Formats: sequence, C-alpha cells, structure tokens
Amino acid sequence: MILQALTQYYETLAAQEKLDRPGWSKAGISYALYIDDDGALERVVSLKEEQDRGKKKVLAPRPMSLPAPVKRSSGVAPNFLWDNSSYILGIDEKGKPKRSMECFESCRAFHHRLLDPIGSPGARALLAFFDHWDPACVREHPALADKLEDLLASANLVFRYKSQFLQEDPLIRQAWQDFYDAVEDGPERVCLVTGKKGTAEAVHPSIKGVAGAQSSGAALVSFNAPAFCSYGQEQNFNAPVSKYAAFAYTSALNYLLGERRGVQRVGDTTVLFWAEDGSAASQDLFAGYTFGAPVPYEAKDLQEKVKSLCQGIPTRFDEFQLDPDMTFYVLGLSPNAARLSVRFFLRNSFGNFVRSVQAHYERLEIVRPSYAKNEFLPPWKLLGETVNQNSRDKAPVPGLPGEVLRAILNNTSYPATLLNGTELRIRAERDITPNRAAILKAYYLKDPHTDVPKEVLTVSLNPNCTDIPYTLGRLFSVYEAIQSAANPGIKATIKDRFFNSAAATPGTIFPILGSLAQKHLRKLRGDNPGLSVFYEKQILDLSGILHETYPPRLSLPQQGSFQLGYYHQTQARYEKKEEK
Repeated sequence: MILQALTQYYETLAAQEKLDRPGWSKAGISYALYIDDDGALERVVSLKEEQDRGKKKVLAPRPMSLPAPVKRSSGVAPNFLWDNSSYILGIDEKGKPKRSMECFESCRAFHHRLLDPIGSPGARALLAFFDHWDPACVREHPALADKLEDLLASANLVFRYKSQFLQEDPLIRQAWQDFYDAVEDGPERVCLVTGKKGTAEAVHPSIKGVAGAQSSGAALVSFNAPAFCSYGQEQNFNAPVSKYAAFAYTSALNYLLGERRGVQRVGDTTVLFWAEDGSAASQDLFAGYTFGAPVPYEAKDLQEKVKSLCQGIPTRFDEFQLDPDMTFYVLGLSPNAARLSVRFFLRNSFGNFVRSVQAHYERLEIVRPSYAKNEFLPPWKLLGETVNQNSRDKAPVPGLPGEVLRAILNNTSYPATLLNGTELRIRAERDITPNRAAILKAYYLKDPHTDVPKEVLTVSLNPNCTDIPYTLGRLFSVYEAIQSAANPGIKATIKDRFFNSAAATPGTIFPILGSLAQKHLRKLRGDNPGLSVFYEKQILDLSGILHETYPPRLSLPQQGSFQLGYYHQTQARYEKKEEK
C-alpha cells in the first residue's frame, strides 16, 4: 500500500514535470569542470547556491537532473557524467591512492563503454579528458588550486563543454537512456506494486534525508539476513518490485524529503505527507495547522479555512482550491541503521485528517495565564512536556512521537506512555504547567475513566464539581495561597514540600496542611482581616464537599483529577487578581 501510493504520487509529479523520467534523478552538484575539444580542463566553476537553513543562509550544492546514481556499499561503481573526485579526478582526501585510482579507471572504462559509439563532439571531448587526465598532477593543476580542499571533500562534480552541460547533449542523453532501459540484472517477476511483469530490482535506490539515518541513504525495502528470505530467493527478490516501481517510489520519497514542504520532524519520527493530486497548498495548510509551520495567514483566518474544511466545504488557500474529499497520505519514518522503520502509514480524505486534528486541539483547550491565552500546542511541543528540559537529551521516548501522531490523526485514544511521561514530569518538578494540564484533560476526555468524571475535564474551574480528588486539589491551592499571603516572598511553599504526597496520600497529609493553614490565617487576620475572611469562606465551602474526611490514598487517575483541581483553582485565583 505504501509503495503503491508513492508510485502513484511519482506519476502525478512526473505528469506535472516536477520529477524526471526513470533513469534520471536530482543530485546536488558543487562544481562544474569546463573542458575543451581536446578534453583539457580549462577552469572549475562553483555551482553552489545560497539557501535558507533555519535563520541562516548557507551555500549548498545545486540540485541538477542527472543520470540516476548507482547504489554503493563497499565496491567500486561509477556514476555516469557526474561523481565525486575519486571517480572524476582519481584523488580524494581519504589517503587511499590505490583505491582512488581504481575508481578513476572504472569511471573511464564505463564512459568509454557508453560513449564510444557516439559521434557527439561533447562525448569525444569527455573521452579525451579521461584518456589524457593524470591524477598524479591534480594538486599542481592551476584550475584546481584555490578549490582543491573543497573538491576533495566528497563534492560532486559535473562536466560542461562549451555552452552546455554534457547531460544536456541529446545524443549523450539517449545513450544513457538506452543503457538504463537495456540493463536487466534480475529475473522477470510480477511486480507487487504495479501488478505487471518486469525485471525485478535486486537492490532498491537509497532514501536520503530521513533525520538520524545514514547520510549516504537508507533502504525502505531490504532483506539482509537468511531469516528474512524464503524459497531460495535472495535480496529483494523475496518481495519482487519492478525496476520502474522501485525507481518511482524512491524518487517520490526523495522528492518529498528534498523539497521539505511536506516534511516535519517530531522526536525520532520524520513525518511525510502529500495529496494524491500533488497539491502543494494542502501540504502547506496541513503543516501549518498540525505542526505549527509558518503559513501566509493570521491564526483567525487559518481557523476559518479549517472550519470550512471540517464542514466539507472547499476553501481557497494561497490561491489554490482545497477539496476536503481529496485523498491524503501521512507517512512516519524512523531511522534504523542503514534501514528505515515505518512508524505509521495513514490514508484518509484531507477533510477527515483536518477534523481529527481540530478535535485534538479542542480536547487540549484549557484556561491559561493571560500571557499564554492563545498558545499553540503542536505535537512537538506537547511531547516536550514529557521530557526534562534541563537535560542534555531533550528527545521524547523512542516510539512515543509515532504513537501520539497516530492517535491524533486517527482521532483515537492517546498512548498511556504520554500520560505516564507527563505524570513523571509533574512529580519530578512539582509543577503543573498549562500544557501538562491540557494533556491530562485531553487524555481522559478521549479515554474516559470512572475515577475522572467529566465534570473534572472542563476548560476552567468548575465550582459545582463534587468529585473528592478534584476538590482536594482545589483545597491544596487555597492552602498554598494562604501561606503565600501570610508570608510574602516565601521561597519554598507547601507545594514544594507536600504536593506529591498530598496527591498520593491525602489522608496523611491534609490534616497537617489544615493545621498549618490555621496558623497562617491567624497571622493574616492581623495583617489583612478581609483577605482572611475570604480564604476562610473558601475553606468552609470546600470542607462542606469533603465532609472533613480524606481518602487514605488516590489512584493514578484520581491524582490526575487532583492535579486538574489544583490547576483550575490556581488559575481562577490569578484571574481574579487581574480583574481587580
């Protein structure tokens, strides 16, 4: 299903002339070698372009459409018309001159094999270059002197003859295409992707750009041990995919990863998303609304467009019409050495995906301090609440990002690991941030529990709620406020000393807290009698709900109610101060 969707996406992009035909692909090129009729190297010109990388601009290789690269492991295998300095110049900085010479000789023989029958002037000039070039003289060549260090550092090189790059020469292009189409290095099989007979690809092209994977590329489909093989088949013949389909799905993946428009990273998961019709506007809206990526609209305008899509009404986004019924795909990939792990693969209408994300954000709605009323909580920020922000490694637990994203996009229950991670941070830091409170509320709204009644899961304080753990959390907040009012500027409050134990074993802790509160109230009566009466009335109201009985211990869900009660009561106290 994944390969079929990607192959279909390739065909859509190829029809829109965004991707090359089989046998060609994009490669990053750093330098062009200018040669004359005799194959002599005249000059070397940098092709690097200025690109945005975060907040900085950097020089990066120019992407060019070139003959498809070979897949290398440890052997010697040249590319056609382009490659690094080992193959093109016969020298590199790895300190292995014998291997570099083997690479150069292999590259020369390969180009002779393809270009000897061609009468093109460019082909003759290139063959003359390979015949006359002496790798021993590289360091002394005047055209290379000022760029030698960068040239030898794995930079890709391409050839230019007179007014054009050699890959633009029609005769040379045809020679490569004939060679590529004629190569049959595998048995004929029925392709599992297209359903047609064709030459099965033994080793699929590499996928480059997945965060954490090898920079040289990783495999999505791979068989590398006898345990994965059957019926005597080797490599990818165990799951035959035709040469065309292997090229198509890898080209589509590399396009997504290179173009970056439909890519987001959440923890260890690289998330790719695309529309069946190749619409870039749908990717932009999905990235902006789901992951908080920049969009050319204010938050209010974006919400209006989302509202229309949720209602099944087509809407315009950046001058393009978005259809809520359009088929949309989301793929999550994680690195696994030289291979890729599929975290999830989802297929649905674009409108349904947007509705699921909208429902997720509605569950996360909770009262916030005035400085963060409209704070956006994309998945990466939500997962950050499960991590110690003072640690060196701020990555969430492996696998958790994929589980959370799957739950959001499918509109299903959140993973228990999200709740556990959030609770661990609350206990460790004795602090319920707005985001953590939002996670507790969203988790129990989607996965109801008898110990967390619905009247607890409100956006703001619910004064009519009679749930005991929720009321205990409210009472703890009142006790903290009394202590702070009686001792202005106090550094360590009862929250720092008793919060976790009060949530877990209220029967033991609350009698102690009540006694402390009475002492603080006596002091407050002398300093601020009106405030003392205000707090005494709150204690009386909450004690009426509790009937002066405290449960000996609270379960994990009940502790969630306690924490929400504390958070709601605290935010209500701050709101009243702001109103005054």
